[in-house]
Amino acid sequence: MTSAADIGQDAGKQPDHSVPLSRGLSTKLLLLTIVFVLFAEVLFFLPSIASYRLRWLEERLATAAAVATILVQGDPASLSRAAQDDVLMAIGAKAIAVRDGGVSRLLVVSEMPPTVDEHIDIAAAGVLRSMPAAMDTLLFGGDRVLRVYGKVGDSNKEFELVISDNRLFRAMRANARYIVFVSLLISLFTAALVYGTIDRIMIGPIRAMTQSMLSFSRAPDDPSGVIVPERRADEIGVAERELSAMQTRLQKVLAEQKHLADLGLAVSKINHDMRNILASAQLMSDRLRVVKDPSVQAFAPKLVRTLDRAVSYSENVLAYGRAQEPPPARRRLRLRQLIEDMHGLLGLEPEGGIEFVNAVDVAFEVDADADQLFRVLTNLSRNSVQAMAGMADEAVVKRLTISAERQGSVSRILVNDTGCGLPQKARENLFAAFRGSARSGGTGLGLAIAHELVRAHGGSLELVESVGGRTTFAFTIPDQPLRLDEARSSLRRPA
Repeated sequence: MTSAADIGQDAGKQPDHSVPLSRGLSTKLLLLTIVFVLFAEVLFFLPSIASYRLRWLEERLATAAAVATILVQGDPASLSRAAQDDVLMAIGAKAIAVRDGGVSRLLVVSEMPPTVDEHIDIAAAGVLRSMPAAMDTLLFGGDRVLRVYGKVGDSNKEFELVISDNRLFRAMRANARYIVFVSLLISLFTAALVYGTIDRIMIGPIRAMTQSMLSFSRAPDDPSGVIVPERRADEIGVAERELSAMQTRLQKVLAEQKHLADLGLAVSKINHDMRNILASAQLMSDRLRVVKDPSVQAFAPKLVRTLDRAVSYSENVLAYGRAQEPPPARRRLRLRQLIEDMHGLLGLEPEGGIEFVNAVDVAFEVDADADQLFRVLTNLSRNSVQAMAGMADEAVVKRLTISAERQGSVSRILVNDTGCGLPQKARENLFAAFRGSARSGGTGLGLAIAHELVRAHGGSLELVESVGGRTTFAFTIPDQPLRLDEARSSLRRPA
């Protein structure tokens, strides 16, 4: 049998499963947040750079419109060549023209380029439509000529501007660098905020649960390894509470397994020597059969049967480490006689005041293993006797009654006593070894053994009622099912 100490040692030999920082959830969360924010900034970058290009051109056209308005009011031809160059250089243009009433006038020109690479209608150019052109300027611009035209303000005139995209190219590059720098700062700042928040409410508790599981696996019997859940109402809080409850239950199970392992070793040692003592007593009891005393002849058979059962129990205990309880060797039994034999072993003295009632009909039969059914009845009856033995008031009725009834092919046996009833703790752990004891110092093994043996017969053991003055246990044992092959073969045999 594997003990809790062995499990703890095995757990201690396990490799270290701690997660390095570079592969932890917090690092992945930080990197993913930066990547996602940068991706969002990239989606924002395209309309932003297109909008910047459109505004830059609108500002240049507005400046050209202001110059054109002044020139229209005066005489454009009166401007010297140097003055025209100064005007055009101020706005970075090659020519300025105005269209009014279908007539186009070239107001200022430095040098008319042979070709124009792109014609831009400010009124029709939107941000979305300008994105391809803006990216083209940003990546490949600097030596192109643009013709920008459209109305400015409330004026009915349409102004035209022929301009090189060199200044626009440099301005867009500077603006793009600024956007990238700001986007990176926003990404880092947002990632830090998201990381700090999620690390506090999610990653930190998950890391604590992971460390708790690793610590618990290394030393499952150490109470300090059990996680202390926070007072949270979300999924993390539920997970922490369930993990804490699971670790606590597992510690109890491991403690019980260690207790059972230690108890099994001790019982095996004791039974090894007790088997020899019982064998000697068995030899001496055989000699009692030749004694002619009637009183000796009356109790000698019972003593022999009792010693035979004791030797068999000792051998079963020694064999428990190699196999579980053997399957029932079922036979048709007279239940009343079996209860009478069990009654002789209870040791009920007249001065104890406990009355024993065998209410089973003489003809009642049960299909069961004699030794295992004897153990079930003995364990249940001894619990009842112990429950009533502590009642010192002579006026209190102390009675143990065993009855039986048939329910079709199922035998139902009831063990009833007039004790003080089971405490709440014993009811909650009714068939659990070392937890279902109803008295101080008890082990709770009696009910656990009885429950296991009844289930081996295909039946069930239950507590029918337990109140002050009445406690009733009932267990069922169904008859063996009829094997069809044997029934058919018996029908074929000649009469």
